[in-house]
Amino acid sequence: MKHLELPRQPLGFFPTPLHELANLGRVLGGPRIFIKRDDQTGLALGGNKVRKLEYIIGRALAQGADTLITAGAAQSNHCRQTAAAAASLNMACHLILGGSAQKTANGNLLLDQLLGAEIHWAGRHRKGEDIPKIEEELRNAGLQPFVVPYGGSNELGATGFVEALRELDSQTFAMQIDFDHIVFASSSGGTHAGLMVGKKLLKKDYEITGIAIDKVGSAEKSLPELILDLANATANYLETGFQIDTSDLILNENYTGAGYGIIGEAEREAIRLTAKHEGILLDPVYTGRAMAGLIGLIRKGRFKKNEFVLFWHTGGAPALFASADELSM
Repeated sequence: MKHLELPRQPLGFFPTPLHELANLGRVLGGPRIFIKRDDQTGLALGGNKVRKLEYIIGRALAQGADTLITAGAAQSNHCRQTAAAAASLNMACHLILGGSAQKTANGNLLLDQLLGAEIHWAGRHRKGEDIPKIEEELRNAGLQPFVVPYGGSNELGATGFVEALRELDSQTFAMQIDFDHIVFASSSGGTHAGLMVGKKLLKKDYEITGIAIDKVGSAEKSLPELILDLANATANYLETGFQIDTSDLILNENYTGAGYGIIGEAEREAIRLTAKHEGILLDPVYTGRAMAGLIGLIRKGRFKKNEFVLFWHTGGAPALFASADELSM
């Protein structure tokens, strides 16, 4: 496999735990539910972006970079993990965040500051629209910046989740279980694309279902188009010899609620149920919404009771503290 030969900078603690959510399964009366704990990857309270960053920063270091630049929302998990990776490698980090400077920093924003990142506020531009300007300024100052794409979602970032399925394959073999479905939060597309490529590469039969967190893809593409294009770019980059088509893509867009980052009753219920019955924390933007989708699908009878369903926890719990008013009982 070509990805095993790529430059990779170790950043996380792998393999992440895999275990059953027996209590939640009983409460919901549905299939057997398991969880893959990428909230336990270890870098600044963990998260799935660590897998992507290992390959992205591997390339950055190979090119002699000394500074990382990336962008996201004010409570971006990706930005927090990028800042932590930079700190661990003694690199500078510049974060371009949507919104304006806040009087009190909490959640991921507080962690960004503690990790030493320099923050640039970008108003409505939370997806990296202002990166070229900052990159030029840093180059003019004599630095060697490397741009980490929004969400870590390019063919290198997606490669992290091709490798993640290899990791999962080893765990399920040891546990002697086979999953029928994998459910996760789908947003910037890298996790989804990598899982699709990994499934085809490993010749697996399980269904991979992304729960859309936001219906917006990019200015040029819808979210399904973005995911398919990225999956094919990844497959081509890894020289797999196959293509991904629309029949490979399962994206459920029925749980986006009132929009990105807006917490509704479905997210509140999912966060509370998972915390109360399993002692596991979900975040309000991504995993809370993805778990709400899984719960909704179970209640609609989407899965058989004898099936094995994996929920891939992509991290993000620090954002809970920035949403205390909306989540307090």
